Amino acid sequence: MIRIIARLFRYAFALIFLFSVEAAAQHLAGKNVPLAANATSQRNLQDLVNEAARTALEKFKDKGLRAENLAITLINLRDQQMKAASFRGQERIYPASVVKLFYLVAAHRALEDKRIEDTPELRRALHDMIVDSSNEATQYIVDVVTHTTGGFELPEKEMREWQQKRNAVNRYFATLGYTNINVNQKTFCEDAYGREKVSRGPNGENRNKLTTEATARLLAEIVGRRAVNAERSEQMMELLKRDYAAPTKDNEDQAHGFTAIALRQVAGARLWSKAGWTSATRHDAAYLEMPDGAKFVLVTFTTDHANERDIIPTVAHVVIDGLKDLE
Repeated sequence: MIRIIARLFRYAFALIFLFSVEAAAQHLAGKNVPLAANATSQRNLQDLVNEAARTALEKFKDKGLRAENLAITLINLRDQQMKAASFRGQERIYPASVVKLFYLVAAHRALEDKRIEDTPELRRALHDMIVDSSNEATQYIVDVVTHTTGGFELPEKEMREWQQKRNAVNRYFATLGYTNINVNQKTFCEDAYGREKVSRGPNGENRNKLTTEATARLLAEIVGRRAVNAERSEQMMELLKRDYAAPTKDNEDQAHGFTAIALRQVAGARLWSKAGWTSATRHDAAYLEMPDGAKFVLVTFTTDHANERDIIPTVAHVVIDGLKDLE
């Protein structure tokens, strides 16, 4: 009975989230829509997201940034209002290491259901997957959660059975009302081989895909202690915590690159995040708590501009400043 109630609650959460961004999704998703400037000093959340997108597109226009290279979802969590808005938030994009958020939650669900064993090695892998963004740790977690392993190519029938098992994470998130995503592939530093390569499809049609809306929803559920349960969500939050003020030798790590760049001149802000970066993509899924009491999830995906490290903080700057003036 408790599980049924929990599942109904998650579906309600999904509906609330989807309805809150429906107008924006219909208007913006997949379209290069001109964004008009605001006529008044007061704005709603969608106005703010539009302004953040417009600012980034204008600032990096000479670098070739176009609307199709950008996707943004913002969820305002101040006072538990759960208001959301998006720019191309339903666009399916290769998520790079942001997909590890989904494997983190799936692993905790499997632990809670006692379908996998809670071992020191599993905990080490969860830590390294999220804190260090280790691809090798992620490969281990995917194996454990889905009961599959990589290796040589399989005969067609066996490959179908293997793929059915590998789709376990997709099926789990489908039960929670997630749509328009694909989370069934490992992450690699170089390339996949054997059955892992076959699983992607001849043209990569089965590669991981996420939307900023799905990603923002999942992060908001973790923040709200609703991912699996409160205790496990708290454990996830510990792994996502970033100290952007700490000294570093790596300005591209999750605590100092990406959204954290927008916090360099901010004292007292708090950051939890999961970034993703490849030769073609640069993404960040971040939850921020600001000194003025603002609390929000901001997910920004960029494509074909992986080395433009200031696009994501440009979006974040506009959001941070603009939240003070919302209706």
